[in-house]
Amino acid sequence: MSDAVSSPLSSLPSALQTDLLPTQEECYVEVAIKVPLHRSFDYLVDPKLAASLEPGMRVSVPFANRQVTALVLARKARTELPKDKVKAVLEVLDSAPIIDATHLQLLKFTARYYHYPLGETIFTALPKALRQGDDIDKTSINYIQLTEKGRALPTLRAKKQQSLMSQLAQSGKSPVTEVKALGFTKATIDALVSKDLAEISIEFSSHWRDNEIKVASKPRLNAEQAVACSAINQSSGFTSFLLEGVTGSGKTEVYLQCLEEVIKQGKQALVLVPEIGLTPQTVNRFRRRFPDTPIMLWHSALTDNERLQTWRFCQKGSCAIVIGTRSAIFMPFLSLGMIIVDEEHDASFKQQDSLRYHARDLSAYRAQQHNIPLVLGSATPALETLHRAIEGKYHLLSLTQRAQTSSDNHFELIDIKGQYLQAGLSHASLAYMQKELSRQKQVMVFLNRRGFSPSLICHECGWLSDCPRCSTSATYHKSMRRLVCHHCGEQTAPPMQCPDCGSTQIHPVGLGTEQLEEALTTQFPDIAISRIDRDSTRKKGSLEEELERINQGGARILVGTQMLAKGHHFADVSLVIILDVDAGLHSCDFRATEHLAQLLTQVAGRAGRSGEPGTVLLQTHFPEHPLLQDLVNNGYQHFARYALQERQETELPPYSHLALLRAEAHDLSLVLRFLTDLVPATRIPKIQLLGPIPAPMERVAGKFRYQLHIQGADRGALHAFVAQLIDYLGSHKLAQKVRWNLDIDPIDMM
Repeated sequence: MSDAVSSPLSSLPSALQTDLLPTQEECYVEVAIKVPLHRSFDYLVDPKLAASLEPGMRVSVPFANRQVTALVLARKARTELPKDKVKAVLEVLDSAPIIDATHLQLLKFTARYYHYPLGETIFTALPKALRQGDDIDKTSINYIQLTEKGRALPTLRAKKQQSLMSQLAQSGKSPVTEVKALGFTKATIDALVSKDLAEISIEFSSHWRDNEIKVASKPRLNAEQAVACSAINQSSGFTSFLLEGVTGSGKTEVYLQCLEEVIKQGKQALVLVPEIGLTPQTVNRFRRRFPDTPIMLWHSALTDNERLQTWRFCQKGSCAIVIGTRSAIFMPFLSLGMIIVDEEHDASFKQQDSLRYHARDLSAYRAQQHNIPLVLGSATPALETLHRAIEGKYHLLSLTQRAQTSSDNHFELIDIKGQYLQAGLSHASLAYMQKELSRQKQVMVFLNRRGFSPSLICHECGWLSDCPRCSTSATYHKSMRRLVCHHCGEQTAPPMQCPDCGSTQIHPVGLGTEQLEEALTTQFPDIAISRIDRDSTRKKGSLEEELERINQGGARILVGTQMLAKGHHFADVSLVIILDVDAGLHSCDFRATEHLAQLLTQVAGRAGRSGEPGTVLLQTHFPEHPLLQDLVNNGYQHFARYALQERQETELPPYSHLALLRAEAHDLSLVLRFLTDLVPATRIPKIQLLGPIPAPMERVAGKFRYQLHIQGADRGALHAFVAQLIDYLGSHKLAQKVRWNLDIDPIDMM
């Protein structure tokens, strides 16, 4: 593999270059191909084409009896391979680089840091259309906006058309593709256009950079918000800020006022959010603030053409702000001026398969590349981020005052030991619910387990509905009448009789959101209930519709999983009840308490956002547990700093560095032999190995899973060890029989 970025001739005087230029048979390019190999490839190129080829352009090449798309890394004067082994480039696909040198440097760093093949890293970061060799300009974007007649919001008989007018009134000019993603059909859009209530136009320009920015009315900042904005706006060059603000403290308002300064300079901004569900409400708020500024979305629900459109608009400078989920970190920008990572603690920023990158960490590298400010915001910052702020590597900005209320929420621990529970709810919780509902308020009941019940049980012999392919039970979904494994996806019909004893006494055991919704419907028959989880929001646009229904007061009881916990604003929620708190108190994952504390704090923050403090009930069998006591009495900030002391004493991250090598196969002996062989073969100073040990869920989809923990006090030593390990694995005889992967800085040990 060659590491050259430019021709070795470039450093010679021009006279000598002329003498040493390759002959017509000696023009080569080094390319990256999407294959699981840690190397690049050399190809012969026609001298007539060689001069026009630049790094970042795509070419079509033959590879292993097929034709593939490759990305040029460098032009070369010579190759180390035998000339008769070098194949020729078939076609040049681009007239100019699709990614520039800075972007290519980001991708090279990503591949190097996460020890992932460069070719797969590059093509993972590209839209599918570009991976397939399509023309980068094959798409254009149609925008829709209300006409002057439509802005008057006349009353229509068609509810969908009326709803679309309301959406456009809130969001302003929007891509047609985005409107369709919200559930509006082409027929609905065409109907508004035919009635002269809306108009569609095609745009591809960056005139916004030259025009005076229009900003809608904005609230007055409190003292803490003003200090935070001033610090960020007055920073010069690369500076990382941790905006540690309690829920409801107005972090988004700080983002908006900082972005205003960036846009005024004609620069672009990237705003990363953890979930697709947050992007519509976030973009609507941003568009209301910046009505004439182009703002675009990037997330996995977009079609391939939509992703290419957004990519191209961003690259050409035709959008000012991109709001996206983790993969947006790889978007190209013409002039990037700021990166914001909202809810930076969220595990969704970490990719959990293939290229296991962390978007938050890459955002720090990218901000340093562009010499721009990075803003990390969270009410519950990750301990690694907080540690960097305490050490002074990040600038800590604290928001301790809630923007809408003068006092904090009231927390109460409900001891449920020995109590009779109705669908998981204690008498005290039900009484609180009745009180708040009688005040015409909304109540949120949080249970992080979807389905009707975790399993079925035979009342006669104790048989459980275990998944036949995993070390866990299959969840019963009553609405589907199916047993579904949430790990491998296996689905079966629930048995009419016990497979072991033949009894018909088969009953659901445990509680899921589906059963909770059914029980609350019985308990409160006259109250509208909304359930939000992955099962209830599978239909495209259904989440947005349900959130709008909630905010308009259509549902008074909200039941949901962590989809409800992430940044949503429900003004009328005055009571939050958190069930099954105990599930995260006892775990083999050292991060479990951190994740539990973050989740509880985030869920609790949904209450009390309308001007009066809310109430948060935590149902538990262990009300005396130190973590719960610390959270209730002192808040997340105190808990986090105490947790950092524990991490330091036990030499766990952020006071050390981790990598995790996972291996799986249907044959357990192969997995054990594979991992056991690595321990004596790859020793290096300053590195501790733990394993091989079984994964917390040892068997998934019929495969046995074991892992090797790699820990080092020095990051450089850890990466040196991992590089040595990968070299060894490349020639290991079992590497082709065992599926393995490497996770640098893992956040989920489960």
